[in-house]
Amino acid sequence: MTDSLPILHEWYEAGDLHIGGIASHIIYSLYEVSFREQPSQQLFDTAFLVTKFYQHVLALAFAVKEINENPRILPNVTLGFHIYDSYNNAKMTYHSTLELLFKSSKFVPNYKCDSQKNLLSIIGGYGSDTSFQMAEIIGHYKIPQLIYGSFPPEKDLSSLTRSFYCMVPNSALQYTGIIRLLKHFGWTWVGLFADDGNSGESFLHDIETLLRQNGICAAFTERIPQEPHSDSIDEMYETYLRLYAPFTDNTVSTFIMYGESVVIAWLRTVIFMRDPADQGLRSIRKVWIMTSEIDFILFDFQRGWDLQHFDGAICFTIHSNDPLGFKEYLQSRKPYCNLRDGFLMDFWEKAFDCKLQKSHVSIEGSETCTGEETLESLPGPQFEMRMTAHSYSIYNAVYVVAHALHVMYSYRSNYRSIMSRERFELLEVQPWQMHSYLQDISFNNSAGETVFFNEKGERSGGFDIMNMIMFPNNSFLRVKVGRVEDPRALEENGFMINEDLIVWHRSFNKLLPLSVCNEHCHLGYQKKRKEREQFCCYDCVPCPEGKVSNQTDLDDCFRCPEEEHASKDRNDCIPKTINFLSYQELLGISSAVIAVSFSLISAWVLGTFIKHRDTPIVKANNQDLTYTLLISLLLCFLSTLLFLGRPNTVTCLLRQPTFGIVFSMAVSCVLAKTITVVVAFMATKPGSKLRKWVGKKLSNSIVLSCTVIQASLCTVWLTTAPSFPDLDMNSVAEQIIVQCNEGSVSMFYSVLGYLGLLAIASFIVAFLARKLPDTFNEAKFITFSMLLFCSVWLSFVPTYLSTKGKDMVVVEIFSILCSSAGLLGCIFAPKCYIIMLRPQMNSREQLMRRKN
Repeated sequence: MTDSLPILHEWYEAGDLHIGGIASHIIYSLYEVSFREQPSQQLFDTAFLVTKFYQHVLALAFAVKEINENPRILPNVTLGFHIYDSYNNAKMTYHSTLELLFKSSKFVPNYKCDSQKNLLSIIGGYGSDTSFQMAEIIGHYKIPQLIYGSFPPEKDLSSLTRSFYCMVPNSALQYTGIIRLLKHFGWTWVGLFADDGNSGESFLHDIETLLRQNGICAAFTERIPQEPHSDSIDEMYETYLRLYAPFTDNTVSTFIMYGESVVIAWLRTVIFMRDPADQGLRSIRKVWIMTSEIDFILFDFQRGWDLQHFDGAICFTIHSNDPLGFKEYLQSRKPYCNLRDGFLMDFWEKAFDCKLQKSHVSIEGSETCTGEETLESLPGPQFEMRMTAHSYSIYNAVYVVAHALHVMYSYRSNYRSIMSRERFELLEVQPWQMHSYLQDISFNNSAGETVFFNEKGERSGGFDIMNMIMFPNNSFLRVKVGRVEDPRALEENGFMINEDLIVWHRSFNKLLPLSVCNEHCHLGYQKKRKEREQFCCYDCVPCPEGKVSNQTDLDDCFRCPEEEHASKDRNDCIPKTINFLSYQELLGISSAVIAVSFSLISAWVLGTFIKHRDTPIVKANNQDLTYTLLISLLLCFLSTLLFLGRPNTVTCLLRQPTFGIVFSMAVSCVLAKTITVVVAFMATKPGSKLRKWVGKKLSNSIVLSCTVIQASLCTVWLTTAPSFPDLDMNSVAEQIIVQCNEGSVSMFYSVLGYLGLLAIASFIVAFLARKLPDTFNEAKFITFSMLLFCSVWLSFVPTYLSTKGKDMVVVEIFSILCSSAGLLGCIFAPKCYIIMLRPQMNSREQLMRRKN
């Protein structure tokens, strides 16, 4: 059965040393292997010949031709090569590999018969699945295998010997570039297409993991069969419907495609079967992101189909250059002049849809080929005159082998001087000896680029990002719009994209495409995940109170810094206003004016009393207490000025202690006045022992002792926990309150409590003494004043606790002014009325008359 699957396409060129190549897959076959009477009569259907991949073959032949014509590389040694086709079939790949290793005139595995090929390395294949199939055989012989297509997944390399040398960068860098591209354009809802081979499975595993890690969701995952054959038409039609369904989903505008180039042709077939007239092409608004393994191809039966729905596609490609003379080499290919080329005949007939006179395959109804057709006339999906990325990798792979042999040749020539001996030893080189030279290879190719492998046997470098512009005649233009590099080799982040150069599909009307599960959450809103939906699908809800979102699609709103607050729309942070009772605002000005006015009134009353100190109304009520009380009230009014303006260390230290001490002095004077009245009345009774207390001694003792106690409390307060300037960031959302932190709240309320205790005592004594028979009895007026005083300060506590910021200061100033004004008005207004307006009542005669 060794000849049961003959290779129909082979190109052999003689040489001293040979490079083998598996040209996968010049022919993609939809065939059934038919075992007739003679196995050798099996035929392969070449209707699916991919003419574009013929350039891969020519790139290898051109590189070998250049090397053999270059006297500076491998002098006196001629390179040869063998090229086989894998037919995109595992069985044929194994068979081709075995023939490459062992077939000469006979095919006997593990035996070398007749003339020797001197095979030193193999280049292939285009897909990682083909590469592994080849490696299963050649790995046992430690033959170097240079891969020019997709990079095999690392997890599978562990089971093989180290025979791989990849002419392309690691695909992990490409996947990272895809993620960076998606994030750059904000595409979070994407569709995935991948071939149904092992490489497609590995791609889906890797890319889906990266998508999840970067907040991107896969709306769907579709596996594209590499050979979409089926046992029934219905099943095939269902497959086509399944693959076409994503095209109708308008929420998914971005498709990521992985696989070999044949997936392009199969997807084009799916669209054609669903819409043969291409009437629906305008409605297919998609951005295609394609990996480097994919090239734009069309089978010969698709010749009249265009690729307009792939217009604007973004492709990751291996960097390539055009070697000098390659275009002329392609132009020299003619079917009647290159008879050793086993691929040229089939390529020519399929590419130009004609029939060669010497062809072994007849094409009914086709014109006869003249042989003078030009490759330039073929559209891009059929053949390109510019060296493609994969052809460039093959070209470099040949030079890698040649330079490795040259290094080996040079090394041995240093120890040999006889040409025949030198040549004999070179021809005896074994493939496994190449590895040490390949691993350290580094050279500049004819395009001026450095070629070398990293420690993993991969070619270093990055991927170009190309924008595909499709034209109706099936030609296309590649425009480089970006680059992705290994960031470890660059100073920048390794990703560059120029979106101004990108031409999107015409249906987007030159606007940036959107690909999200739902509309973006605007500023002031946050995401709320939908139940039973992927995390990329969400509702938008307003930010909670006190939080903002100043970007679209925030997962969670955030709180502003302490010095800022949320705006009304909750979409920005606004600096908070500084809050304190300033002299420049109305409340501050009013408070200052009232305080100064009352202090002047107090001073005027004090001056009036001093001026009329010899009158009975002044003498009758203890002049010293009266003067002390007026001075205390004057200081009480002025103490409110400490509460105005921006708090600082001095004002915070003096504010509450000053208020507490002077108020205590004022209230203690009132208390002393009432006690003096009571003692004076009681002393008039016969035999009273209180006569010795009548006089200034008792009143002064009361004022001094009560004031000292309050002063002592304030001293302890200032010593242990003094007040200090503080910023309250949280009490009022839109303001920073500049305030005096009381230091010790308990001491603050102790001072107020003591003051209240004095006021209550004064009120009780005055109330009891209000009806004592005395011409100028002040107890009645003191009762009213203390009633007002207690009412003000009882209402002060809850009001003070319920306010914030400068309102607290206003409440305390109002309480001080009201209570002080109450004392001043209730006690001294009647006296001033008599002194100023009724002086006749302020006489000794009037006093005696009232007593009688």
